[in-house]
Amino acid sequence: MKNLATTGSGVPVDEHDEDAISKMAFASFQAREEEIEKKKMMVKEKVELKLGRAEEETRRLAQVWEELEVLTDPMRKEIAAVRKKIDVANREVRSLGQSCQKKEKEYKETLEAFNQKNNEKNQLTATLLELVKESEDARMKKLEELSKNIDPSC
Repeated sequence: MKNLATTGSGVPVDEHDEDAISKMAFASFQAREEEIEKKKMMVKEKVELKLGRAEEETRRLAQVWEELEVLTDPMRKEIAAVRKKIDVANREVRSLGQSCQKKEKEYKETLEAFNQKNNEKNQLTATLLELVKESEDARMKKLEELSKNIDPSC
């Protein structure tokens, strides 16, 4: 006698059919599992491929960044050095400018004093020449008078 079982719908099924259904269900389950595993492997391969590309791009960008830093860094150092030299030169120029203004003021004051003394000397020289001329004239007049007194015929 055959063992009869019923399906969920209440239809009687014999053991052999039940085995066949189980095998079919298992085969279907296995096929779905294999399909899921295949899709999982495809997704995994795509992810690994994209990760590889991302890592490669990261390395490339890191290299570009390093090259950029190398280009930027010396320029910054050179610019900073030039700015420092400009600051030093600015301080020196300011100091020299102040010194120049001070000396220029001293020069103008000294030149003015020189010109005043030179004018005073010129006036004194003119006075001296005038006095010497007056003295010579007076002596010449006296000599002529004396000369006339000695020899009235001249």
